[in-house]
Amino acid sequence: MSLSRIEKVGIANRGEVAVRIIRACKELGVTSVLLHSEADEQSVAYRQADEVVCIGGAPITNSYMNMQAVIDGALASGCDAIHPGFGFLSENAEFAQKCIDNRIIFIGPSPESIALFGDKISAKKLVETTECPVIPGYKGDDQSTERLLTEMKAIGFPVMVKVAGGGGGRGLKVAYSEDEAAAAIESAKREGINAFGSDKLFLEKYLNNAKHIEVQIFGDCTGKVFHLYERECSVQRRHQKVIEESLGQISASLREEIHKSAVSVAEKAKYLGAGTVEFLVQDGKHYFLEMNTRLQVEHPVSEMIMGVDLVKAQIMVAADNSVIWNQADMTPHGHAIECRIYAEDPYLGGVPSIGRLGFCHWPHGPGRRYEVGFDEGDTITTNYDSMIAKIIVHDETRARAIKKMQETLKETVIFGLKTNIPFLLKILEHEEFVTGQMTTQFLNKHFPGALEPTENNELETAILTAVSKQTVKSEEITDDMNPWFEV
Repeated sequence: MSLSRIEKVGIANRGEVAVRIIRACKELGVTSVLLHSEADEQSVAYRQADEVVCIGGAPITNSYMNMQAVIDGALASGCDAIHPGFGFLSENAEFAQKCIDNRIIFIGPSPESIALFGDKISAKKLVETTECPVIPGYKGDDQSTERLLTEMKAIGFPVMVKVAGGGGGRGLKVAYSEDEAAAAIESAKREGINAFGSDKLFLEKYLNNAKHIEVQIFGDCTGKVFHLYERECSVQRRHQKVIEESLGQISASLREEIHKSAVSVAEKAKYLGAGTVEFLVQDGKHYFLEMNTRLQVEHPVSEMIMGVDLVKAQIMVAADNSVIWNQADMTPHGHAIECRIYAEDPYLGGVPSIGRLGFCHWPHGPGRRYEVGFDEGDTITTNYDSMIAKIIVHDETRARAIKKMQETLKETVIFGLKTNIPFLLKILEHEEFVTGQMTTQFLNKHFPGALEPTENNELETAILTAVSKQTVKSEEITDDMNPWFEV
């Protein structure tokens, strides 16, 4: 396939998302250029990219968050476009404009759309002009502590205090009572200055028994906005998603309402490309939370049930090629679940496990998909988050998908570092998850701290002893052993 406007794509990201973009480029016949930091030379993306350009040292301010370094790297390698992935500069309107100013296509929405939804207050004002409901709150210009305290009392506790330009769970505090209000305001402002350079806040009624449901939308270059159904992202730790799935555990009537709301928001903004409209759902009602103007970490579950490739669609639309979708024909099939695999110790509350990965085995099979950023011999460092890979499964029903994910995780082998696989397995077997009743409070309620240590069985003890003596040989591990635990 030939894309007249794009022949070479610079990838301003790392890990599994960089690998994902590289694969899409290969299928489109486009050259991929990995714009990487010095710390990411030991990675799957580095080995798979057609070209690699080092843009700086390990600290993100020297590389992935250094706009000029990214632009210079792209220009030096002759890139027509830049794909920002997610995180880093993906939702930075200034960076998107810098790409355009340097005659580089930014694979994403317009700088205006990024700026609009990046400011949570301007986003809510736009949403209020649509039929989409918003959470009761305050977003006024008077930012004095006295005014904020007055508004919090009027809203009614608990109240969520959020930085207007924040995201990813940062700059977000919850005041459960009037006694906690002033401290929450001060803490949110301080975090806003440090993380986003702004202490402007807004307030929302805190829905403490809500589901987190998000709708994948896509704006075509013809002006059409499609929805690709919804994802359930209620399993969160410190506002960070752990397990995602599609479809969501909501009623058919609510599903239709949420899709309509999401499309109305995107159409109002004349949105182009991939985006996600996020909602909180409580007591049968849905409320706009925010819109992410980028590819989501959990996009594969939507791809699995819808039979589409969102990354290829992003590149095609950026090159002024229309997608070939028809909303009336877009029907979900089956159920998909994604688990994020991190190098961390679940028995120490998720403390990162840093170092070199040993032998890794990714057990492929029907309905199993792996997004792997690091493999055997690669090093997980302290410079970035410790995600190793994502595992996505698809099956005919949710119950079957849960069972398939459990078996897939048990068959996955990662030596050298601790991982969160035991934690994920505990979640997947919990009754509240199995029945689909979980809310955003699920982990806080059932898994507030570290997992309780478990005793190894006889087989596990034997293998661990052999490994510790460095005498284990591959022929000593028989088919029925199937070890998934970490050393």
